[in-house]
Parts: sequence; C-alpha cells; structure tokens
Amino acid sequence: MNEVTETEKKGIVEGFTPKEVVEKLDNYIIGQNKAKRFVAVALRNRQRRIELPEEIRDEVAPKNILMIGPTGCGKTEIARRLAKLCSAPFLKVEATKYTEVGYVGRDVESMVRDLMAVGFNMVKAEMQETLKEKCGPMVEEDLLDLLLPGSSGKKKKSEKKNGIKMMHNIFGENSPVQGGVIRIDIPKNLEEEKLPEEAESIEEENEPVGEDMKETREKFRVWLREGKLEDRVVELTIRQQPQMGMFAGGNMEDLEQSITGLQEMLSGGTTRRKSVTVKEAREILLQQNLEKITDRDKVADEAKHRVEQSGIIFIDEIDKIATKGGDGGRAEVSREGVQRDILPIVEGCDVNTKWGVVNTTHILFIGAGAFSVSAPSDLIPELQGRFPLRVELEALTKDDFKRILTEPKNALVKQYEALLGTEGVTLKFAPEAVERMAFIAEDVNSRAENIGARRLHTIMESVLEDLSFSADEHAGETITIDEKYVDERLSDIVQDQNLERYIL
Repeated sequence: MNEVTETEKKGIVEGFTPKEVVEKLDNYIIGQNKAKRFVAVALRNRQRRIELPEEIRDEVAPKNILMIGPTGCGKTEIARRLAKLCSAPFLKVEATKYTEVGYVGRDVESMVRDLMAVGFNMVKAEMQETLKEKCGPMVEEDLLDLLLPGSSGKKKKSEKKNGIKMMHNIFGENSPVQGGVIRIDIPKNLEEEKLPEEAESIEEENEPVGEDMKETREKFRVWLREGKLEDRVVELTIRQQPQMGMFAGGNMEDLEQSITGLQEMLSGGTTRRKSVTVKEAREILLQQNLEKITDRDKVADEAKHRVEQSGIIFIDEIDKIATKGGDGGRAEVSREGVQRDILPIVEGCDVNTKWGVVNTTHILFIGAGAFSVSAPSDLIPELQGRFPLRVELEALTKDDFKRILTEPKNALVKQYEALLGTEGVTLKFAPEAVERMAFIAEDVNSRAENIGARRLHTIMESVLEDLSFSADEHAGETITIDEKYVDERLSDIVQDQNLERYIL
C-alpha cells in the first residue's frame, strides 16, 4: 500500500467510526436511524478511499444518497450536521432555482463554483487564524501611525497608478450596466517603465525623527498595550478589495457585477475614509494585514483539494424537477433539461472557477425531496443511477415530537427558557405540557399538510405569545407551563375540529 501524504489527507477528518458519527448526530436529530447510518458510512468511506493505493483510489467513486421523506423530518439537518462534523465544504442548493441551458436563470455549474467559494473562505479563515499572532506587531505599528502621524519616519507610498485611464461607458450613458473602456499605456522600453521621480514615490524612505517624537511614540505604545486608548477616535483609510466573478449565466445582475469587479480590479479597488475608535480600528487593521500576508494561491490550492476530496452538495427539492409519467408541457421539458444538465456534474466533470478547474468526480451529492406528487422513478434513468443509495425517512410521531422538544442540545424548550431568561423570567415546562404540545403537533400534521417538526415552532409561539410580549413585566418570576396553560392558549384550536384553519 502506498504511503499517503499529508496533503492528500487534507479535509478528511480521522477518528470517527460510523457508530460515533451516529452518536454525534443523535445529539441534534431525533430518529431517522437508517438515514444516519447511510451518511455515516458514506463519510467513513471517504477516509477509507484516501488510504487506498493510488491506482485504486481514483476508481472509487462516492455513493451518492437520495433521501425521500416529508418536509420537516430531518433531511437537511442530517446533511448540515454531517458537514459540520467533518469540517467539509458544504453547500445546500434548491434544484428549482436552476434552469436548462438556453433559458434565463442560473446554470447548474454555479453550484460547484459556490461550493469552491465556501471551501476557499473556510481554508482562508483557518490559515488567517494561524497568522493572527504574526499580525500583532504590524497592527500595533499601524495604530501608532494613526495616533501619531509622521512618528514612524516613513513616507507614505504613492497611490498614483500611472498609465491607467478610464474612458467612456461602452454601454451608453443611460445604461443600467456600467462598463468603461480602460486604456493602459505600456512604456516603449524597460528604461521608461520606472522613472527616477516615480521610484522615489514608490519606495518608503526613512526620515529623521526627533528624540521627543520617539519618546512620545513609545509612551503611546505603552498606553496602547494597557488599553488606555481604546476609545480614542482615529481616521482610517479602508480599502475594499475588488471581487471578480465568472462571466456565466444569462442574468443581467451577474453581468453587471462581473463588469464592476473588472473595473475595480484594474483600478486597484476602492478606498474610503472612516472615523472609528482604536478598538474598532484594531479589528479593521488586523483584517487588512491578514489579507496582505495571506498566500491566496496556497489557500486556493488547498481549498480546491478539499472541495474535490471531501466536498458535499445537498440538492434539496430534487423531486420538483422530476416529470410525472415522463411527459407534460413546456415546464416539464425545462425540468427534464435541468436533470440532463445536473447529470454530468454528478457523474464527474471539470468546472471552471476563478480559483481554477474543479473536478466533481469525488464530491458527495445528497439529493432530497418529499416525492409526494412525483416518484424517484420519474427522474431520468441516468440520474437515478447516479444516486444508488436510497433511504426513506419516516414521518414523525408524538413520541418523536416529545423528544425533539426536550432532548437535543438545541431543543425548543431549552431555547425558549434561555430566551426568556435574558429578561429575568424563569420558565419551566411541565412534562404533561410537553406531551400535550406533541399530541397537537401530530394531530395537526395528520389532518393538514405534514410539515414535520416545523409544526412545533408554530405551536410554541402560540403558547408563549402573551408571555413573550410582556416578559419585562414578569422579571424575577418563575412561570410554569402546564397542560392547563397550553389548553388555555390553544383553547379555540383544541375545541375546533378543523385544526388546520388555525395552525398553518
């Protein structure tokens, strides 16, 4: 077996067995054990693939998963928690926002570009966290320059950009899209590229500084470290880095944003002056210095590797692009076209991004949908074959609702107790009150549209509406929510047979 390098392991978290993954998912998601087992095995298989010999490794493709179940049963939450667990680049998209090539709208390749942006920002944040200590002295010097201009003995760099001139708007003076012709004057020979007076303005030269100024600067340095100057107001120049995107899609907003980004990139970005306190300036300067010393090429290379080896794309509402029975009107033709466009992305292809070409062969795709109108068999056969693992999530019962209200780390009962605790109100839920709310949630879901655990949000808000509105008047009190309290707040709903008219 070939030895695996550290670079190849980037983005793959070791140490989680499938059982441990399921246990961690249980902290936030109630039930759906079969779905948890599927995603846990898929995560473990990624680690196993990295350990394989090189000649076999590229042949092992991820087993994409299709989750089938009603809304609110935990499909999205399982995928989102899984991505957090393994620190993998994760993107959730709606299949309905994409259109077939030739129609106005977003093309399916944009999901890969968006995932690459997520991976780039993730790696960049991790890398900048390690560079913060190195930036400390740089930020301190910049703050002293703001507090005592000229005390550092350095001339400011010239901001003038020679040879770049903005011309007229190529789209017309009244056009909503602004795009100017940019003329760049290139010197005839290398000797003319840098004139002596230009060289003097580019380089930073030390000027003699008096001893008094040096002593004052050191005194301010001590005060700065002791936190005595945190509220002092300084004027800071903020440079906004230009964001250059891809020229893709038929959307006018995307085109306008790309042209604007190109203009800003060629003109060096935009700057503005802002008055801030020293405390606020420290954070701004920290980010500016981090941007300067961060190796963006290194970030892009690592992000690309992480996206290709451990990226996860969750395609929600995939059932909405399925054509029932395989025929229909023009809308159904467009939906089938979206499926055909998604197919090469899922199969594995190269997608151009502004950080380089990304291969999608080993990205894990998780499709999800209720499939209440259409069926998985209504997807085109080629796309069905690219989601070999199918798991049907179960509808939630009263017992599940009881556990959802109380057991997870982010349980609704715990959330409302903490929220009202900020007002000095001690809120307690009696077991019978929790059971009553769980019964109502199950009853309404059976009578009306089944929206799963999302029903509990509406019920909790209805029960605690009066208390949340007047919480400031009950500061210092302990209020117990019992079954009688729940029935009083939902009396009209409990008495009415047509419950769905009142709880949407």
